[in-house]
Amino acid sequence: MPKRAGRGAVVDQKSQHRRDGLKLLSTYPVLAPLAGRVRWHDDYRGNLCPPSGWAVVTSMGTVHLNPDRDGTPAEWAWVAAHCLIHLGFGHTGWREDSDQAWNLACCLTANRFAAHLRIGRPPHGIAVATPYDQVAETTRSEDSCAQRLRDLGTELELRSSGTGGLDGDLRWTSAAESTAVSVAGMRIRPPASPAPNVQAEWAELLATGLAQVAGRAVDDIGGVNRALKTKWQQALDWFVASYPLLGAIADAFTLVEDAEVCRAHDIRVAAISPAAAELYVNPLCGLTSGERRFVIAHELLHAGLRHDTRAGWRDHFLWNVACDYVINGWLGDMGVGDLPDSALYDAALRGLSAEEVYDRIVTDRRRLRKIATLRGVGLADVLPHPLPRDSTDPVRGVDLDEFYRRSLTDGLAAYQAQRRGLLPAGLVEEIRALAHPPVPWDVELARWFDDRFAPLERKHSYARASRRQSASPDIPRPGWHLPADTAEQRTFGVVLDTSGSMDTRLLAKALGAIASYAVARDVLSVRVVFCDAEAHDNGWMHPADIAGRVRVRGRGGTVLQPGVTRLQEAVDFPKNGPILIITDAMCDRVRVQRDHAFLIPVGAVLPFPSRGPVFRFS
Repeated sequence: MPKRAGRGAVVDQKSQHRRDGLKLLSTYPVLAPLAGRVRWHDDYRGNLCPPSGWAVVTSMGTVHLNPDRDGTPAEWAWVAAHCLIHLGFGHTGWREDSDQAWNLACCLTANRFAAHLRIGRPPHGIAVATPYDQVAETTRSEDSCAQRLRDLGTELELRSSGTGGLDGDLRWTSAAESTAVSVAGMRIRPPASPAPNVQAEWAELLATGLAQVAGRAVDDIGGVNRALKTKWQQALDWFVASYPLLGAIADAFTLVEDAEVCRAHDIRVAAISPAAAELYVNPLCGLTSGERRFVIAHELLHAGLRHDTRAGWRDHFLWNVACDYVINGWLGDMGVGDLPDSALYDAALRGLSAEEVYDRIVTDRRRLRKIATLRGVGLADVLPHPLPRDSTDPVRGVDLDEFYRRSLTDGLAAYQAQRRGLLPAGLVEEIRALAHPPVPWDVELARWFDDRFAPLERKHSYARASRRQSASPDIPRPGWHLPADTAEQRTFGVVLDTSGSMDTRLLAKALGAIASYAVARDVLSVRVVFCDAEAHDNGWMHPADIAGRVRVRGRGGTVLQPGVTRLQEAVDFPKNGPILIITDAMCDRVRVQRDHAFLIPVGAVLPFPSRGPVFRFS
């Protein structure tokens, strides 16, 4: 009887053993790159494995596992390793002389390699030693071994040497192969259309695993630390040589190419820590050379543009997603490498800044939590803090913001001087914007007042005489005079959220800034409406009196629309008078039909897109 798990789910013991076997296989670094790239198939529908076999491997990179076989995890690990060795050695490529002799010769080679790796153990019925081993040992290649086997003139027994039963374990299929990829509930990336050089890719993945093991072995012998030029290091060197824009930043970063670190911190492809100046890449992710170059450029742009600190009040993961869309669009325009299948790209978002993309996607948070960055599903590849590792900061003693700003501006100057292609206009604008610090919210608010209330031209008039000259106090002189018709139009409305969720200290700070700016710009009166569960029209007030008369009522939720509507329909309020809405963003949708702006605390997000500017005070 199968075991029953929580919520009524039935766990098949056979499937559980296959699943554990594949997990065991992923712990061997030699075959881990292949295991992460291959497509596993154990469904009954479209399964190419015969009943007498354990598994077969196809030329399109799919391993079909027999769902009726009940083996131990160690046996399934050996079976899967046997199939992966076929892929890595190029046995699945199409040949005119592909026959049973060729299949048997390939299986003998795979068995010898698996014996050296010591992965699992062969299932019952598959012998470690066969009568054909002597033929394989006296030949130098699979071709010569297959020819010797043909010369024997006897019927060849494939069942005892391979995993496919009587018919062998190599299958040649077309691009229209089945796309089923589910293995005992394991989520595996859906198959993509294979490239023409798919056989070379399998060999490259096996070489990556071998280089990983060889590098560790060299480091362990006599304490010698010999750096090997891995494919990720080659991609980084190519990028530094080809794109001086990020050359200074790339030189300052340490490339951490450690599968154990990536596994411990859920890094599927890559991540970056600008604070630690470390770039983490997963050597087992199995990307092509063009995709590795793209990933290097992607992560370095994250660091150079300070996406880790520019998030501010925004959600860190969603901000990371917005930056991914923008960066990938730029790299596509620049022609840097190849876009990986897992990278985020949307042609409809081209030309937008990261802030604009964030405003578009933030309204659908639930769906976006399920998408993946280069680090993984629901994880940001820009790390806000360094990983717990023993590392040194190559830019210690230098302000990070200043370092990245200087590196990007110098790189941009070198890029333009050498005239190596064209850069996207949005990227150039962001680099130039980094040279200037962000404008504080109160300065932005002051500019908003300046745009709407230009300085008045004062005139002399005897209507209000002045005797301030001490030499002749009895002689009247004209005093300064503001035109009455102009001064009456210098006003604005304030819709103030007075619900209990408002922070009184932040509210006082915002009102103080509004009052000082309004008085400095000769605003004589302000129309104020208090809103919580209901709207309360407080009438006309002097700007300096706003803060002293506000009382947080705390009567439940905030409904701002009645207050806005009352101002817009008021007979004694100017038709062109702007409206400033101060709220904590915990409100319903507001529709404003005239010039307006929102003033909300840092960290708050309006539940609707705003047509007017949004100032975030702290």
